[in-house]
Amino acid sequence: MGRYVVRRLLVSIPTLIVISFVIYAILALAPIDPLSQFGADPRIPPEARENIRRALGLDQPWPIRYVKWMTAMFTGNFGVSFMSHSPVSELIKQRLPNTLAVVGVAELVGIAIGIPIGMISAIKRYSIFDHVGTTFAFMGFSVPTFFTGLLLIILFGIKLRWFPFIYDSTLQIRQSIMPITVLGLFNVATIARYVRAEMLEHLPLDYVRTARGKGLRERFVVLRHVLRNSLIPVVTLVALGIPAVFAGAIVTEQVFRVPGIGDLLVNSIGTGDIPVVATVVFIFAVLVVLFNLVADLLYAVLDPRIRYT
Repeated sequence: MGRYVVRRLLVSIPTLIVISFVIYAILALAPIDPLSQFGADPRIPPEARENIRRALGLDQPWPIRYVKWMTAMFTGNFGVSFMSHSPVSELIKQRLPNTLAVVGVAELVGIAIGIPIGMISAIKRYSIFDHVGTTFAFMGFSVPTFFTGLLLIILFGIKLRWFPFIYDSTLQIRQSIMPITVLGLFNVATIARYVRAEMLEHLPLDYVRTARGKGLRERFVVLRHVLRNSLIPVVTLVALGIPAVFAGAIVTEQVFRVPGIGDLLVNSIGTGDIPVVATVVFIFAVLVVLFNLVADLLYAVLDPRIRYT
């Protein structure tokens, strides 16, 4: 197992380097000038704009800027924001708790509620609970998160005035309820459908009938055998869904005006803040590679037949 993890980590290094190069190349070649806001200001002479461009390193070819950015990133230095002139790492540290408070709780809600709903729907197939859960699941992952967010704002923020829909740092718990609900509903619906489908495939199999024939309790058969084997593909869904939830939080944070990583990314794209955009997108890529590895390791935990060498 240890050799497998080391080998996967070594393979991921060139993968991430290629991803970082593509990210930086796209941003550098994009028709966005970080100094465009100064170009429209007649009070700033051309000499001052050139000095600013030289101070930011924009006078150098982009491949050289990429090498410098990548070299500094290996030392933990993600560069300096073009707009705020603050270290990128500090900007991320300021915004990350807000994003984790929404994304992390929403993922836990999805797992804690989605797995039981899917399991009960499979056991009580075609029952009223199954029909209600299936309808809810289809609605949950079919409706876009931004539309669900707008509905919650209109209903609970404007009509009933139960929750604030404009971010207020003094009301962070109440402020986070609606964005957590939006992402949580999507996660619950997706996980419930996968769990139900997988359990319906395993319930008629021979090993389940054998376990029942040995006189094992139905609860033990379902939880110890059926659910455990059914969770193997669900692990992939959850592990790879965490980076996707971060991406979905970009839209949700814009809807609810939560100052998280997603809001930072959108604002930085609009202003052409290349160091911030490149770092945030690269972090998303690292999350995808990392949780791919986590999913593979969890396979071995759930299925003893899987061995990594």
